[in-house]
Amino acid sequence: MNTQVKYCLSCGSSLIIKNVFGAERPACPVCGWIYFADPKVAAAIFLIHDEKILLTQRSYDPFKNYWALPAGFIDAGEDPRLAAERECLEETGLVIKSLDLLDMFSGREHPHGADIVLVFRAHLLEGQLCAGDDASAAAFFSAAELPPLAFKATQQIVQRWLGMQLK
Repeated sequence: MNTQVKYCLSCGSSLIIKNVFGAERPACPVCGWIYFADPKVAAAIFLIHDEKILLTQRSYDPFKNYWALPAGFIDAGEDPRLAAERECLEETGLVIKSLDLLDMFSGREHPHGADIVLVFRAHLLEGQLCAGDDASAAAFFSAAELPPLAFKATQQIVQRWLGMQLK
């Protein structure tokens, strides 16, 4: 439930919390408008190049200084594959082509995180590796030199890669 929504978007009245459709939700006692929180969805890239995995180092908490797959939130109306490509370019300077959906993870790990993470396998097209946006570093790592990993989605994809050598 989002308790930050205080006023009705339809008539401006103060909202109350009531049980609607089986859950506690902000609702308007005047016009009947109900707030339904949409899930936050992120797209991530799984890229192997020269038998190394692409990771970015986080600049902010949670997991500041830990490493994760290049990823970010999908904008409303944005194609998830294009969002993954955009996020990779913003965080690493690399132009990639997202291929198939590798996996999907659900479950928010922290209050500002995604409810759903879509991980796309990718192919490197071009670019110069350099950190940008909310990444303090970007690098390729071999299986033997992996840094501390953030987020369950990254950890699970890396474990699969280590176990099956996904390419």
